[in-house]
Amino acid sequence: MKHIGTKELSTKRLLLRKIRLDDDRDMFEQWASDPQVTKYLTWSAHQSVEDTRHIIALWLRDLEEPHVYRWAIELKSIGKVIGTIDLVNVDSRHKCGVFGYCLSAQYWNQGIASEALRAMLRYLFEEGDFHRIEASHLIENPASGKVMNKCGMKVEGNKRKKFLGHDGKFHDLVIYGILKEEFLLD
Repeated sequence: MKHIGTKELSTKRLLLRKIRLDDDRDMFEQWASDPQVTKYLTWSAHQSVEDTRHIIALWLRDLEEPHVYRWAIELKSIGKVIGTIDLVNVDSRHKCGVFGYCLSAQYWNQGIASEALRAMLRYLFEEGDFHRIEASHLIENPASGKVMNKCGMKVEGNKRKKFLGHDGKFHDLVIYGILKEEFLLD
């Protein structure tokens, strides 16, 4: 599989670009420090901007690799980073990966996550060599499923008690997938 890495993408409202170290304050203030945003994520809310700066530094090292796909979501109208979207668990043999996103609560329910996901899927399927993209969300977070559904992803099932949350409890995951030919027909 030929990897194409993180290339700048533009939509009507958004600029998807590589994150920069100077995005640390926006990231911390907009979403990384918000327990409401991180409630359903694999990581807890950041306690300081230094926590955020450390994560960005790790991401910047990763972005040097062509098989890493990670974008900052910048809202063009304000010129600020309001979230991230990325592809993880890239499987070159099977030409697939798993996407995740994180968005400032201030911008929920405005179609921004769907707009970013659609742009990323288009890039991975049309310019990349991907065959399939997968995702999941906690059953308690149906809003995330709506984003996936709006972008043509299909529910493929549930994984019972698969995710250990910040609350110390295991949660069910709803699994989604989309194939290249399904997206290109859309």
